[in-house]
Amino acid sequence: ILVNADFSGRDLTDSSFTKANLKNANFKGSDLRQVSFFGANLEDTNFEGANLSTATLDSARLVQANLTNAILEGAFAFGAQFDDAMITGADFTDVDLRDAVQVSLCAVAEGTNPVTGRQTRETLNCS
Repeated sequence: ILVNADFSGRDLTDSSFTKANLKNANFKGSDLRQVSFFGANLEDTNFEGANLSTATLDSARLVQANLTNAILEGAFAFGAQFDDAMITGADFTDVDLRDAVQVSLCAVAEGTNPVTGRQTRETLNCS
C-alpha cells in the first residue's frame, strides 16, 4: 500500500506498481516511461507533467487523477477507468481506449501539451 506516497520528480522508468494501491500518490513531473500500473488504484493520483509513454495502465483506476500536461503516448490503457480525470494538455497519442472512455474524455478535452505541442482533442481523435 502506497497511499499518499510522494514520487514527484523521480525517474521510475521500467518500474512496476502492478495492482498497487497508490490512491492520492504524487508522481508530478516524474519519468514513468514503460512503468506498469496494471490493475493499480490511481484514484486522486497526481501525474501532472509526468511522462507515461508506453506505460501499462490496463485495468487501472484513474478516477479523479490529475493528468494535466502528462504524456501518455503509446500507453496501454484499454481497460483503464478515467472517470472525472483532469486531462487538460494531456497527450494521448496512440493510446488505445475503449470507445465509451474516448467519448467521455473528448467531452472534457482541452489544451495543448507544453512538451509535445499536441492538442489534447487531436491526440484523442475527437471529432
